[in-house]
Amino acid sequence: MVLTTDVPTREQLVRRAAELVPLLRKNAAWAEENRRIHEESIEALADAGIFKLRVPVRYGGYESDTRTLVDVASELGRADGSTSWVASVYWIPTWMTCMFPDEVQDEVFSTPDVRVCGTLSPTAMAAPVDGGIVVNGKWGFISGALHSHWQVVVAVLVGGEGEPLPIIAVVPISDLQVVDDWHTSGLKGTGSVSTIAQDVFVPAERWLPLPAVLQGQSASPANAGRPIYRAPLLPVASASSVGTTIGLAKGALETFLERLPERKITYTAYSSQAEAPLTHLQVADAAMKIDEAEFHAHRLAALVDGKGAEGASWTLEERARARADMGAVCRLAKEAVDVLNTASGGSSIYSHVPIQRIARDIQAVNLHALMHPDTNAELYGRILCGLEPNTLYI
Repeated sequence: MVLTTDVPTREQLVRRAAELVPLLRKNAAWAEENRRIHEESIEALADAGIFKLRVPVRYGGYESDTRTLVDVASELGRADGSTSWVASVYWIPTWMTCMFPDEVQDEVFSTPDVRVCGTLSPTAMAAPVDGGIVVNGKWGFISGALHSHWQVVVAVLVGGEGEPLPIIAVVPISDLQVVDDWHTSGLKGTGSVSTIAQDVFVPAERWLPLPAVLQGQSASPANAGRPIYRAPLLPVASASSVGTTIGLAKGALETFLERLPERKITYTAYSSQAEAPLTHLQVADAAMKIDEAEFHAHRLAALVDGKGAEGASWTLEERARARADMGAVCRLAKEAVDVLNTASGGSSIYSHVPIQRIARDIQAVNLHALMHPDTNAELYGRILCGLEPNTLYI
């Protein structure tokens, strides 16, 4: 049976996300202390339809474009970086699931508000058996695993004909062992634990060659003509990730301005920090960096959405620029947070002041292997200089 749904507009979805801000802020400290998203927050995200943004319309999803993802995640990130990060991570493996045969999607999307976590790291091995493959290995940094129904795993298939082949597979989270090893300095609330597969059988229809997915080659006839499923994986992942960083920077500016009227600059003649020219320069600098970050995020989303609508092919330079835009968003957002954090004074190190958590979260995002500004800038410059990419992840 094909489900039908009234698909909310971008504005409606952004408004729903904004309405969640008080609740998510209330639960942010709990999430950090307990190293996982509060169940109340997960339920609120589900009720708002946040988990449906990349689900096909035929399953009751919204098939939202990447500009919507950017703006929704930005609102969530204003409240709590960890919650926004987990929502964004779910969008990417959910999109990847839509590359699989339709019968696999029928199974995965039969669960209401299904949550799919995942990774792009091939830290496991797979071997062919009758009817499918058997997977063994461990994956780290699996954000949202504690609330997931399925995981997209990556492994190297060996033992068949030809060379070893990187593959992705969709596995029920109940088939995996979850290792509670998420003890970190930033993004603590994401619950990005490790998962382990021990002789996990995966039917043949539930695995695909990773290179095909990286190139946007779908095994789903039903999704073949749908605009959001016609882009390569890395530009899609890039556009899906950047909203959280913008939200963190906006949250830093908001919390700084909220505290400003009650603050002085200790050991100076300024009885009000708001009167100091230095403060004016700092606030303006941070605000402009946030604007610049939004430019790169929206340019990235426009590229992904435009090419998806046109069904147009991607040039190597466009692929590299997608990652460069993502890196620029991360760098600029962190720079904005750093300015505001520096201006927040000694009282800001208390755990009840959000800026200290925001600073640690934005640092963690900037250290992510696929989001690191230096890595992405180098890749873009390499392509502009006429060299071949030195990575499959483009």
